[in-house]
Amino acid sequence: MKLLLFLFITSTFYCQNSFNSEDMKVIRSEIETNIYPKDSTANALVIYEFGNSYIKKDNYNLKTEIKRKLKILNRNGFKQANIVIPLYKKGNNAEKISDITATTYNIENGKVTQVKLEKSAIFEENYDENHTLAKFTFPNIKEGSVITYSYTLESPYIYKYKDWEFQSDIPKLYSEYNTSIPANYEYNIKLVGTLKLIRNEQKLVKNCLSNFNGAYADCTNTVYAMKDIPAFVDEEYMTTKSNYLSRIEYELKIFRSFDGRVDNITKSWKDADKELKTNQNIGRQLIKNTSLDGLLATVITNKTNKLSTAKEIYKFVQDNYTWNGDYRVLSDVSVKNLIKEKSGNNTEINILLHNLLDEQGIDVKPVLVSTRANGLPTKLYPIISEFNYLIVQATIDGQTYLLDATNKFLSFGTLPFKCLNQYGRLLDFKNGSQWIDIEANNHSSKQYRVDLKLSDNATITGTSENKYTGYNALPKKEKYFANPSDYIEKTADVQSNITILDHKVHTTEKDDEQFEETYQIELDNSSANATQIYLNPFIYKFFSENPFKLQERTYPIDFGFKDAYFYSFKLDLGDAYEVVESPKDINGKLPNDTGDIILQTKVINNQIMIFFKVSFKEAIYNSEYYDVLKTYIRKIIDVQSNSLIVLKKKS
Repeated sequence: MKLLLFLFITSTFYCQNSFNSEDMKVIRSEIETNIYPKDSTANALVIYEFGNSYIKKDNYNLKTEIKRKLKILNRNGFKQANIVIPLYKKGNNAEKISDITATTYNIENGKVTQVKLEKSAIFEENYDENHTLAKFTFPNIKEGSVITYSYTLESPYIYKYKDWEFQSDIPKLYSEYNTSIPANYEYNIKLVGTLKLIRNEQKLVKNCLSNFNGAYADCTNTVYAMKDIPAFVDEEYMTTKSNYLSRIEYELKIFRSFDGRVDNITKSWKDADKELKTNQNIGRQLIKNTSLDGLLATVITNKTNKLSTAKEIYKFVQDNYTWNGDYRVLSDVSVKNLIKEKSGNNTEINILLHNLLDEQGIDVKPVLVSTRANGLPTKLYPIISEFNYLIVQATIDGQTYLLDATNKFLSFGTLPFKCLNQYGRLLDFKNGSQWIDIEANNHSSKQYRVDLKLSDNATITGTSENKYTGYNALPKKEKYFANPSDYIEKTADVQSNITILDHKVHTTEKDDEQFEETYQIELDNSSANATQIYLNPFIYKFFSENPFKLQERTYPIDFGFKDAYFYSFKLDLGDAYEVVESPKDINGKLPNDTGDIILQTKVINNQIMIFFKVSFKEAIYNSEYYDVLKTYIRKIIDVQSNSLIVLKKKS
């Protein structure tokens, strides 16, 4: 044991000293070393990177100098030698790149060689109306190569200070970003992600920027740095990686000109509310008269019951207006066009729902949200462009409901899964907007009830009753109502070698909160008539494989909603067989009672009964739960894959 520990420490120490992560100088051991013990899956490694941004004194443009040194560990890392640098442009203004240098280092015939990038190998291409791409590829790339490159960016867009990404899809040993910001530029600065800075140092530099009229400004110079940064790897049960990728972002808040002028660039929510209230795509649409009273007269059955009225209006909008798939908030929103065309974007549909409910005296307000794939909006200051979706909040008899009428399979009060992104901004133009939590309001579960009988000749037949609730019911309903006969023939949730007969679906409405089905089943028992029968009781599997495979995960596990799985199995043994072996009971919990796993087996009156329950009591688990969740699901898979009932024929 001591020897193994010594070897591990020696290997780690050797590896750390093989790389020079203090500057751009390439040392021989960096080229010779082809391992990175902290991440055996890494194909490449950033050894050192450095950025420096400051305002130029002559034209007040933002200048950024960037340097990087990388190690190519294997052939799969060759793509890191293809460099693409986006440059923004608008009108006559454009970002510019200069001073590009790049060198490839190898060991050939025992000597360190260098191949420099030719200027002719650097080119720019137009990507779209607002972007040009500067591109080059390193020469003489091999497994083990070390590459270095540097360049300078100059940008006239000072309102958007240069962001810095500490984390990327490959690990980094050291990343440092230096900034110099004059006092007349005031930015909102946001550190995103869970990784910690090892350096966050500031100092004041006097008279760093001046004007011809004698005015001047002091600068705040800051150094940010991280080391031993793990690669960011996408995995299941997460929102967009932009929520978690460790980086620094800037948004210009106030600009103070040398002539005394002050521009408030970033508005307060009070200012944003005023603008949204008069905006033709939001505020003005929210007060549009729908002129649909005649149609609703045949829809609303009891105007005195507000909840009943709200549900009937909700279903009316669902059934009569189709979402065209467009995400709009501040462009191309017209309730009038939606009513005419019967099809429109998500904001049009939900504003129509809002207005119809409002016309019936129901307390409603719009809510701006950002979908899971779009990222979390910042709470520090209003950036309306970060929102890409609009839903409706209705308050009825003291109960609050969040509504979205774009999906015909959603039940009243259930949001699309894509909207379960923690929080949204409730727009209240009388009392001021506010943040509200966006959470699933109903329980989601999968329930299987299997009731079987073993005949004297060892055939096993019976029934399966399956129920899916909440978000687990949605995909089932969508498949079934799209083509009922095709669903019954092909897409029933069968995960084992069984034959299905007399399949019936008991759910009749698209917007039901649950989906129920039953069918007769016959197991393929290859050991029929044998003296012993070996049977796995789990003909349905909750997880086919473990979704958690990373060595380390630095971002939360976001299921979106709380979930539970239930499996009930009963086998009537008849008179010919008896139980020799059955699964052992389990009773376990996740830390802080955030989930449980229960397996119970009973043999009563020649019947074997198994109950299996798994629950996730939180919609979101922080990264500290990752290892235990990985073990938890591994145990679930083990129970369902390796549980065994052994039956013996009576003599």
